[in-house]
Formats: sequence, C-alpha cells, structure tokens
Amino acid sequence: MSATKVTKICCIGAGYVGGPTCAVIALKCPHIKVTIVDLNQARIDAWNSPEFKLPIYEPGLEDVVRQARGRNLFFTTEVDKGIQEADLIFVSVNTPTKKSGVGAGFAADLNYVELATRRIAAVANSSKIVVEKSTVPCRTAESMRTILEANSKPNCRFDILSNPEFLAEGTAISDLFKPDRVLIGSLQTAEGKAACNALASVYANWVPTERILTVGLWSSELSKLAANAMLAQRISSINALSAICEATGANIDEVAHAVGFDSRVGPKFLRASVGFGGSCFQKDILNLVYLSESLHLPEVAEYWKQVVVMNEYQKRRFSKTVVDTLFNTITGKRIAVLGFAFKADTGDTRESPAITLIRDFQSEKALVNIYDPQVEQDQIWADLAEASPATPLASIQKQVSICDSALAACKNAEAVVIATEWKEFREIDWEEVYRGMNKPAFVFDGRLLVDAEKLRNIGFKVTTIGRGERL
Repeated sequence: MSATKVTKICCIGAGYVGGPTCAVIALKCPHIKVTIVDLNQARIDAWNSPEFKLPIYEPGLEDVVRQARGRNLFFTTEVDKGIQEADLIFVSVNTPTKKSGVGAGFAADLNYVELATRRIAAVANSSKIVVEKSTVPCRTAESMRTILEANSKPNCRFDILSNPEFLAEGTAISDLFKPDRVLIGSLQTAEGKAACNALASVYANWVPTERILTVGLWSSELSKLAANAMLAQRISSINALSAICEATGANIDEVAHAVGFDSRVGPKFLRASVGFGGSCFQKDILNLVYLSESLHLPEVAEYWKQVVVMNEYQKRRFSKTVVDTLFNTITGKRIAVLGFAFKADTGDTRESPAITLIRDFQSEKALVNIYDPQVEQDQIWADLAEASPATPLASIQKQVSICDSALAACKNAEAVVIATEWKEFREIDWEEVYRGMNKPAFVFDGRLLVDAEKLRNIGFKVTTIGRGERL
C-alpha cells in the first residue's frame, strides 16, 4: 500500500484487546474513524448500551467510550462494511489453547485468525494494511499473507504488520495512555516499512516516538510470547520461594523486598500469591512450549513448561493447606471464597486460581460461598461447570452459593479464603465477620492482602501464603 496516511481503521474483534485499544485510538485520534466489528450481537449491543453497561470492566474504559462513541468510534456487526471502508485493519480475535487435535493443550487455536483473514481477502476491494493484534505463534503473519495473496482481488495489495498488545488487565487504559513501548513488526521491504510507518504515525498522536519500536515481523511475534513468559516466570519463581519460606519460618514479603532492591532484578512481579491466571500467561507459555518442541528444542520446552507446573503446584498446595489446617477434613464445612476474577480491577475469570481452589473444595465435599464485586453469576456458573465437566450444574449448585456481599459469604463459614486482591477485602469489617463465623474462625490469605496480626487480635486463626510460623 503506497499511502501512509490512515483515516479509517477497522478492528475485527470487540473483546478485551480490540475494544479498549481501539477506543483509546479513537479518543486520541479524533481525525480517524474507528469501527470495531464483531459477529456477537450481544457484545456489540453492550458496547452500544445507552447506560454504558459495557461488556468489559476496566477502570477508565467507560469514560473513554463516553467521549468517543458516536463521534469517531463505532461498534457494529457489519463486518464486511467495516473491512471495505478501512485503510488499516486490526485482527484482534481470540486465540485460545487448542482442546483437541495436533498440539492439544499447548498450541494456539488459530481458527478465528484464519476466518478473519479469509473474510478480509473475500470482501476487500482496495489495498489494506492488516495488523495482527491477537497473540499468535511465530510466523502466523506468513500464513495470513499466504491466505490474503491467494484470495485477493486484482489490484488489492495487503501489507501485514505485527502489533502485539502488552496490556495488563485492571490497568489497561493507563497502559494505553502511557505505554512502556509500542512494538510494530514488519517485513523489512520498502512496502513493509511504509506500512509500519503508517501505523507508527497513528500511535505518534500521543505516544513519544522513542517509545515506538519497529522490528522485524518474526521478532515482534516472539517478543510478545517472551514478555509474558518472563513475567510469569517471575511469579512462579517467587511462589516457589514462598513454599520454602513457609517451611523455614522466613517471610516472603521480606525476601521479595530484599531481592527487589537489587537494581538488576527490580521489585515488580515479586508478589507471592495463590498463582497467576488470566488469558495470556499460561496460554503464551504453552504456546512457547509447543513452538520449542516443534523446532526440536526439547530442553527449551521443558524449561518453560516448569513455569506452568509450578503455578499448578502453588494452587494445589494452597488448597491442601486449607484442608490440613481445618483438622484434615472440610467435608460439610462452609468455606467463603472472596474473589473469583483472576486479579483485582477486572471481571475476567480466565484461568483464575479461584476456579481451581473451588473445584478442589468441591471434591472434598465442602460447601462454598463465593463473592466477587465484578464477575457476573452466569460467568461463575459457566466456569465451575467447565472445571467439573463430569458433574451436572445442578449438583454443583447444591454445594456452591453465590453471595451479594463479602459479609454474606462469610456468614456461618468455618474459613475465609482470599483468592483475589480486591481492595474492598482489606477494608471489610473483620470484627463483624468474626462474630458471624463458626469458631475457631480461619482466614487463608492467598494474596498477602490483610493485616494478619490485626485479624489474630480479633480472634482469627490466620494463614498467609509465604509466611512461616516459626519464630
């Protein structure tokens, strides 16, 4: 594509990446028309909701949509029209881990990426820049280019770019406003570099040029997987140390603080927890494992696989601690699980540690009360049903209750398990919680959230992840 000026953008996919990213682009670039398309009518209706009941909870997102929607930001199911009008198209569709077939459990399922690419080729009647926004394995852009070139109309040229997102859920809008970097990968041809400059000029409306990094296509694709793998590796590393702390009487907070003071290490992602979740970390590591195996690098694959193995171990270890502490049985006992989202300030439950904990408690025949301030009830039931496919939902609902407040969830419970670091859990009236619980009343803090000493003074028996009881 010869033109370097972008005036119309289409984003295919109105999910966690496409929606916030393109809403911010619309806000920061009022001269560019941004259309977000999705075949899911209910999702588009939510984005267009008069009351701004958006399908995604993200601090600051509603304000962005309020300012731009109807001005130069539009949400529609008219996919073909969006493609035809655009100069630049973001492909921002889901790439879940495959559940069957070759690479099941590890490889990314690229079905939606291929469907979107074929749709672009089928309906585009002018040249386009196509930007791979979904997290994909290395050289996916090559497959996209092959499909586009094999199916394109005469005089339609497609330039492929990789522009991975590095958003953290809960801080996505501030991440978009002030990104650490924007990464754009292109073929190192004259046309590829021109397309790269066209996308860079969009971001340059608010991102300093020194933070816009331009690299080769394959380096860009691998950088996204590498960044998430290394962040997850830090979490698994500190969680592995938390097990040693509990066994020796050390305090993981103090260890992490001391280690983080080393400028070569730094303090971020050194907070022990019940485990990481979310749509990216596990998926991207497993993707890296599959890529390594495909490239005949078994030692590399095994190295990265251990990050996920440690994460599963941490969840299992935490649920076992609950059972062991409650006199080796939780059968018939009521456990309050505070938090269901995989982290605070998001409604996303994908790979949430809470799901694994609750499934473990169910298998021990406990009664479970759940409270989360953002996750919808339907989502909780769907996640629990998927986690226990052999158990009918009606049976799960006999064991599990969803409550409308933390206090209600803790009523008549034997133990409280903090699974998500919502700020409101720190500010609960713990004295009132204690009065309403069966005694002895236990608190298991899987997020280093509460003041353990304060709770002990109230009367609670407190177990905090990563803190040994030896003096």
